[in-house]
Amino acid sequence: MSLTLDDVRRIARLARLEISAAEADKTRDQLNGILSFIEQLQSVDTTGIEPMAHAVDVVQRLRPDVATEPDRRETFQAVAPETEAGLYLVPRVVE
Repeated sequence: MSLTLDDVRRIARLARLEISAAEADKTRDQLNGILSFIEQLQSVDTTGIEPMAHAVDVVQRLRPDVATEPDRRETFQAVAPETEAGLYLVPRVVE
């Protein structure tokens, strides 16, 4: 697939971008380079190859899920205009 200058101008107009003729020419070349690289990647036979989540076998170190801050809900809700059962009450916005 190859883009023409008209294609690039149309894409720029749809994206609400103003580009000059020189920029359109340069952008066309860059986009065509990207598209040719995609075509090259799609031509590779990947039959029997299992998809990977990451190129390197990475393991995420996890920390214990422990609360490290004291519970200050009562302090915060003491200054709220209205609360009920530990929840903040706010005016209804959507009818």
